Amino acid sequence: MVRFGVTSWVWVYPFNVSAIEKAKRAGADGIEIPVEDPKILDARSIKENLESHQLPCSSICAVMSPERDFTSPDRSIRDNALNYLKFCADFASKLEVDVIAGPVYAAVGKVLFDDKEKAWRMAVEGVREAARYARDRGVYIAVEPLNRYETSLVNLSSDVLRFIEDVGEENVKAHFDTYHANIEEKSFSSAIRMLGDKLFHVHACENDRGTPGTGHIPWREVAEALKDIGYERWLVIETFQPGIKEIARAASIWRPLERSQDLLAENGLKFLRGLFR
Repeated sequence: MVRFGVTSWVWVYPFNVSAIEKAKRAGADGIEIPVEDPKILDARSIKENLESHQLPCSSICAVMSPERDFTSPDRSIRDNALNYLKFCADFASKLEVDVIAGPVYAAVGKVLFDDKEKAWRMAVEGVREAARYARDRGVYIAVEPLNRYETSLVNLSSDVLRFIEDVGEENVKAHFDTYHANIEEKSFSSAIRMLGDKLFHVHACENDRGTPGTGHIPWREVAEALKDIGYERWLVIETFQPGIKEIARAASIWRPLERSQDLLAENGLKFLRGLFR
C-alpha cells in the first residue's frame, strides 16, 4: 500500500523535531528527515519524538555538498562523502528506516566536470562502498536523477538505471522525483515504467514545487504508471520553506508557494491520497 509523507524542509532548515508534530498535524503517514548536519542529529531523541507522535520516518534524505562529493579530485572530500553516507546508514538503522534517498553521487549544483567519465567512475566506486556498508545495516540507497541545472551526471531514468547497473549492489535502487522529471523526461509514464521494480522512492512535487495538484504535473498519468509497476512504497512531498539562503541557493525558492506551509502539506497530502483511492 502506498503511503504519503512530507519532508521536514516544508517547515525547517536544518532539521529539528518541531517538524514532526507539524507533519503529524498535516495528516502525513510519515516524515522524511534530511541529514544536513550530522553533528546536530541525535537519533535517540528523534526516535522518541517520532514514537510519541506515532509517526514513522519514511526515509533519510542525503544532502550532498562541495564538502561531500564522490566526484571531487580531492581524496579527503571523497572520503568525507563516504563517511557522511555511513553516518546516514547508521542513522537510518537507528530510526528503523530502510532507505537513504537523494543524489548521492555528487554535490548538488555541480554541473561541469573536467572529465565526466572519470567523475562517473569515482561516483560509482564511492556509492558502491557506501552501499556495502548500508547493506550490512539493512538499508537501501535510492539514487535520484536531478535536473540539468543541478547536475549533468544523472538526469534521466535511463541514467539512473545505468548507474545502478555499474554499482552492482542489490541494495542500490532508483529514486524518482516529479519536479526533476518534469524538466528532463519526455514522458512521466515511460520514465516510471522504465524503472519498474528498481523504483524504491518517489518525491511527489508540483512543477513549481508548490502544492501537489495545483500545477501542471500530469498526476493521473504518474499514479497510473506507479500502479502498473506495483509501486507500494512512499510518496513524499518535497518542497522548501522560502527565505532561507541555503535553500534559495540550492533550489531557487525565492517566494512563498502557498498561503502557508501547513496548507501546502495538508492540501498536497489530501490530493495525493485521492489519486490512489
